Amino acid sequence: MSADKTLVLASGNAGKLREFNQLLAPLGMDVRPQADFGVQDVAETGLTFVENALIKARAASQASGLPALADDSGLEVDALNGAPGIYSARYAGEPKSDARNNAKLIDALHDCAEGQRSGRYWCVLVYLRHPEDPVPIIVQRSWEGEILALPRGEGGFGYDPLFWLPDHGMSAAELPAESKNRVSHRGRALHALVEMLEAETSQVAHG
Repeated sequence: MSADKTLVLASGNAGKLREFNQLLAPLGMDVRPQADFGVQDVAETGLTFVENALIKARAASQASGLPALADDSGLEVDALNGAPGIYSARYAGEPKSDARNNAKLIDALHDCAEGQRSGRYWCVLVYLRHPEDPVPIIVQRSWEGEILALPRGEGGFGYDPLFWLPDHGMSAAELPAESKNRVSHRGRALHALVEMLEAETSQVAHG
């Protein structure tokens, strides 16, 4: 992997940018937010995480002239028939607010008993080498947990304060960043993506 590999992240989410840079810094990759290139948010008109990630990556790559990385992720709650799903970031409407989204989720599950509050985070990553890339790299991973009745922890972002991890005995917001980057939906998806990129680079280098 080139030591000066610059990617544009098709997002303005500071939490995501921080996580991506933490994970990719050891590989010498520089992840820059799309705002650095004057890229505006595009309408996420897809009906799946994959469609929305492709829309965002293509717009960022077109505007910046660089390879683009887009993440579309969200929370799927079984008791809510998969909601908030692709609408996770704007579950409580505009403007986007983690606090209001969490409050709405707590309210939606107020009659749901413990043991019936299962859910999972999903992350879909799309890597476009250029805007017309016919074979983008697409990776998706999930992270199983349960939804708390009250928030716990100050770390993370999104629904992390409500996302309980039975195997760890804490919420995702209480999990140290290093651990989260290793076990989360986004962390595992990104590790898988990096492996695929490294394999591709090796193939090119060896003809």
